[in-house]
Amino acid sequence: MRFSDNGLYIDSYLKCANCGILIYEQVEEDARKMVVHDDETYCSQACVDWKLERDRRWAKADLK
Repeated sequence: MRFSDNGLYIDSYLKCANCGILIYEQVEEDARKMVVHDDETYCSQACVDWKLERDRRWAKADLK
């Protein structure tokens, strides 16, 4: 979620492309770091890895 420059309203909502969780402005100490992969935004590297693994499994299933 991105707040406007003056902080009075929400400028846009950012959701993880994999799990759909709202991504708030990044806090440096935050354990989960926003990741951009293939022009899509994810809440963490774990969601990117999960999506890549799912795509690999689906591609393997399509070959059968």
